[in-house]
Amino acid sequence: MNEATQAALTATYLEFYASCPEGFESALDAELRAMGLRKTRRLKGRVTFTGTVADAYRACLWSRLASRVFVVLGRFDCWDANALYDGAYDMPWESILVRGASIAVTARGSNKELRNSHYAALCVKDAICDRLADETGARANVDTEHPDARIALSIRGERASIHLDLSGEPLFKRLPREATRSGAKAHVLRPDYAALMLAQTGWSQAVSSLDRDQDSPAAPALVDLSCAGGGLELEAISQLIDRAPGLLRQQWGFTGWQRHDEGAWNALIAEADERAEAGGNRRAVIIATDADSASAGYAARVLRSAGMAKHATLVAPRAEDVLAALQDEDAEVISLLADTTEVPFTQTAGILSLITKVRAACDCPRLVALTRDDFLSRSLNLEPGASILVKPNNEEARIMVFSSTESLDDEGACEKLVQPVTHTVDLGDGKQVAVLVPESDQFAARLKKVARLRRKWAKRAGVTCYRVYDADLPDYAAAIDLYQGSDATPGRWLVIAEYAAPRTVDPSLARARLLDILTIAPIVLDVDPDHVHAKARTRSRGGSQYADAGRSSMSRSGRGPQDAVDEGSRRRLPRIQEGGLTFLVNFDDYLDTGIFLDHRVTRDLVREHARGKKRFLNLFAYTGTATCYAADGGVEETVTVDLSNTYLDWADRNMRLNGFTGRNHEFVRADVRRWISEQRETRNRWDLIFCDPPTFSNSSKMGNRTFDVQRDHTELIIGLSRLLTRQGEAIFSCNLRTFKPDIEGLARAGVVLTDITAQTIPEDFARNPRIHKCYLVKRYTVEEAMQRAGIEAGLG
Repeated sequence: MNEATQAALTATYLEFYASCPEGFESALDAELRAMGLRKTRRLKGRVTFTGTVADAYRACLWSRLASRVFVVLGRFDCWDANALYDGAYDMPWESILVRGASIAVTARGSNKELRNSHYAALCVKDAICDRLADETGARANVDTEHPDARIALSIRGERASIHLDLSGEPLFKRLPREATRSGAKAHVLRPDYAALMLAQTGWSQAVSSLDRDQDSPAAPALVDLSCAGGGLELEAISQLIDRAPGLLRQQWGFTGWQRHDEGAWNALIAEADERAEAGGNRRAVIIATDADSASAGYAARVLRSAGMAKHATLVAPRAEDVLAALQDEDAEVISLLADTTEVPFTQTAGILSLITKVRAACDCPRLVALTRDDFLSRSLNLEPGASILVKPNNEEARIMVFSSTESLDDEGACEKLVQPVTHTVDLGDGKQVAVLVPESDQFAARLKKVARLRRKWAKRAGVTCYRVYDADLPDYAAAIDLYQGSDATPGRWLVIAEYAAPRTVDPSLARARLLDILTIAPIVLDVDPDHVHAKARTRSRGGSQYADAGRSSMSRSGRGPQDAVDEGSRRRLPRIQEGGLTFLVNFDDYLDTGIFLDHRVTRDLVREHARGKKRFLNLFAYTGTATCYAADGGVEETVTVDLSNTYLDWADRNMRLNGFTGRNHEFVRADVRRWISEQRETRNRWDLIFCDPPTFSNSSKMGNRTFDVQRDHTELIIGLSRLLTRQGEAIFSCNLRTFKPDIEGLARAGVVLTDITAQTIPEDFARNPRIHKCYLVKRYTVEEAMQRAGIEAGLG
């Protein structure tokens, strides 16, 4: 029997460790020492300590930062699978585990002979089961979901160590059910990350002092300026009322351990109950707000479900409301808090402004923020006094601690508030707006100028939705589109699409510039900030041209595009007008809004060519705007083809909005290339065809096939040309900037393209003439097509 196993069986003081995420080690060490635990030692991802069984129970019951608590059961040499099995078998499991206890074994680490952790775990499991069978006559039951004893194997080099998880489930699994249900309206910060943030504020010490100094005139206060789903509030209130984080847990891992001391555990539970009862009389102030009303509402529901709503006050996301709530409570602010990791980008500027205003108005607040960027540091023009690298949801972030003072007196009181030097931009009429990048004043001046010119042009042209700005300044590489709602849904919306910055540009600086754009644009263009939508356009080859915007524009719930479509079908979408027609637009759920503004002239061209025509076909139809224009031009029958049921439904709704209904208007869900091949075998022919394919698509609905417009355009155009009537014509468009049609290959098939791109570029897209390519397609005899294409017959 190895020495560690002998100690685990008989010693009074045992070897334990508490595991934790990286970045937590220092705070966890301090927490365990504050509990009175002995000989703590910080290691990567864990803190070891020596203590009694009762000490381990205390860590399980009261630690807010640990993920799990383990007792070391044994160590032995382990150079291969046989040595691992023998070492595990030699341990007296009949004296370690309660008879009949179910087990689960996990493993981590490897060496030259044991490179698969799953196999290593199976070796230990077999050894335990064989040992128990030999010594007791009964093998252990294996239960990987809810075992009585979770056994952990760790391999490092040629040494193995085996531990028993006393926690069972991770200790951070303590959120109320409302906070963990699927379809949540906002993200709820995991309790251990919330506890680590609170550990930087001094909140635990402040509320503990209430037991000693109950006559203090001012209550300690926390102000959370970006509360999301209320995770910080849950943890702060738990500390306020002195409720042990493990008090309500029903199952523990130590119940399968023979050294479990029921009496010691019951004594600790009784002590925790007494503390919770006394803690209920503590008075402190917790104020929370969030720029997203849905998140704030969800936080309120989470707090109610946990029975903690009375301990927190939720207010509107305005500095005056936060300050008024503090004055009403006669409170002393301990710290400001903000979790900005899941804040939608369009709300970031508002959050930063709120933090700056409240911080400047409060007396000596500390600010602790969980963030994935340096926007807050830029906004405050301050470097954090401390920064802890963490990985919530396996994505890198930092807990930044900003001090509000230049110096502290001997008693730790604040002497002077640091007033950060902020950069501002004058937008006229006395409007001074704080920005992150000083050079953003150049963007503001440019935007004001082009907005004035575009407004005059749009009024003359009768255009209500148009591009205002298109990367006019290279450093501010974004497109800004303005949408004016129809009378049915009045309002103004901005869609601000960021172009991917070159690799030579600091990503943090590029995002700061975009944030300044989001701050300045709605003021200059007189748009409600809630109607501003940020999109991220990357230079990606994969996916469809109709892809969703990705994480940058998703809500805090993290819902994907399909959820958004389902929800969008039930809510009232804004309506816009163009060319005397009405269209539905969706600013929330996709990278594109439902109408391509650069095709405004192209759509009008479809209407002109539709006059006198009978049958119209729209391929890769998207939301069917071209079909509406063709119907308005007088065609009698339309067929609209797209692979997406969502967009076909959208197209149908657009047609109905404009009064085009009936059996003469058909909507077909199909892979366009396959559908063309099928139609070539029929007598169906069309007088006018519009085709606007994506640059690239690898939709699963296409099976194993992909579509590349440069690679596949010849086959596509030849195919659709065979669906034209004798005098028919097609309009072909694509948005691949480098697109080069195969003129000769098409001509040899009797198809001629006429480049009409220049006449289809609207004035508001004149800065970007490569926004799309557009061609008129006609069919001739091969000889005539070759002649028109300037290709000598017989060559090639």
